[in-house]
Amino acid sequence: MAKTSYTCVECGYRTPKPLGRCPACGAWESFQEVAPSPRAPSRQAHLEAPSPISLSQVNEAEEKRFSSGLSEVDRVLGGGFVPGEVVLLGGEPGVGKSTLLLELAKHLTRKVYYLAGEESPAQIKLRARRLGVKDLLLLKETRLEPLLTLLEREPPEVLFVDSIQTIEAGGSPGSLVAVREATHAFVRLAKEGGITTLLVGHVTKEGVVAGPKSIEHAVDATLYLESAGVYRVLRSAKNRFGPVGELGVFRMEEEGLVEVQNPSEAFLLERPLGVPGSAIALALAGERALALEVQALAAKTPFPAPRRVVQGLDARRVDMVLAVLERRLGLPLGNLDIYVNLAGGLKVQDPGLDLAVALAVYSAVVGKALPPDLAVVGEVGLLGEVRSVMGLERRLREGERAGFSRFVHPGNTRSLGKAVEQYLG
Repeated sequence: MAKTSYTCVECGYRTPKPLGRCPACGAWESFQEVAPSPRAPSRQAHLEAPSPISLSQVNEAEEKRFSSGLSEVDRVLGGGFVPGEVVLLGGEPGVGKSTLLLELAKHLTRKVYYLAGEESPAQIKLRARRLGVKDLLLLKETRLEPLLTLLEREPPEVLFVDSIQTIEAGGSPGSLVAVREATHAFVRLAKEGGITTLLVGHVTKEGVVAGPKSIEHAVDATLYLESAGVYRVLRSAKNRFGPVGELGVFRMEEEGLVEVQNPSEAFLLERPLGVPGSAIALALAGERALALEVQALAAKTPFPAPRRVVQGLDARRVDMVLAVLERRLGLPLGNLDIYVNLAGGLKVQDPGLDLAVALAVYSAVVGKALPPDLAVVGEVGLLGEVRSVMGLERRLREGERAGFSRFVHPGNTRSLGKAVEQYLG
């Protein structure tokens, strides 16, 4: 005889008896009784074993993409949306995810349903009018079963769910159980009906467990909308139909999100000239080359252990570059606080930024500015050598397009010491 069990509605933890506090997620009074399931039928009597399919018999369906209407979004997706694709759009509350959905709805030429779980139709209408959205099909149902019935009866071509945390599915809205159940239901519906689906998921700075991190495995692509100063950056963390790490840049204005067609020019707009501690790096984010400013500041420390503060860059790589400068080039850093920043609020993980970090720090310490028309790229090794990087030609072309005429890269220098001696010696 089957026994009654109890399930935590927040995380799905099961126990044979109710508990006051869930040992898995720590929620209080979160257990609900689960009715015993009937005994499973005989496998041999009632189940038909599936037959394997030969790879040669699988029809190779052509990937038919369609444009989102925004070139920056198409770039991040790898050329546009794929029918039946499920995309997860994550980001902190207030970063502009709902605004981006309305921008997409304005430009898409297909039948779009907007499931608004967090705002009233009147609120959405006010924002849509400001963004220039003339018409939109809104859904206010957040219960999963009635919603699936509606979508199966009158399927759209594109579905926006804002947000996945508002769907009631097997637990309280926003709980891990509800988020997972709703996500799997939307994925199944998208694959069976060819509905391109975009799910919005909120993520805090601490990365709450009910956010996108818990359902990334179920979707085809995961995009994160991040704040970078006055800009918004759309970044791909997972993409089954395109490149990972691709970058799209927007500027938040009164009329909504405006595409930034030339990010290098935008991020270098306020760059000071002739100031020590500044170096221009030719970085690579996904397939996109960018010219960015690396800033460094060196100040005497009153403490026994000097501070190392890094923003926008990989702190471990910066520490390694500082060690190379001190050990291989004899640069005295032991009594200095070092601050390194990627100007503009952008975050880039690229070994090709090493050389710019090294020259910016050296420039800040010796008090001598680099030439304003110089851009650099290269990975710095532990022996003080400048090593090759991916996409060098693309980086150099972007540097020329951004107006730089002199370059230091692995093709014309193999030694960090020679680069320093040539421009800061």
